[in-house]
Amino acid sequence: MSKWLLERRLSQNASRLASLREELSQIDEQLTVVADEAADHELRALVSETPLASRDAGEARKHADALMRHREHVLSSIQEVQQRQDELLDSMSGSA
Repeated sequence: MSKWLLERRLSQNASRLASLREELSQIDEQLTVVADEAADHELRALVSETPLASRDAGEARKHADALMRHREHVLSSIQEVQQRQDELLDSMSGSA
């Protein structure tokens, strides 16, 4: 692979990695709020013992769980991009 192509792919990879890290940062902020809200709804459900409060708590927990799954997906993507970056750097050092 030509040096120019390797550098281009490394640049694209670095941009993708920065984007994923920014997304992870935003997800972490959202997750803090959503998890606190879910805990608050669960506490209300325990105190009030009403079906509506239990349903609200369940919905809030589902939302927090979905956001956690999305966070795990983004973390996995970051690991894949880092692995690809390592491979590109190895190729670059091997062809130098």
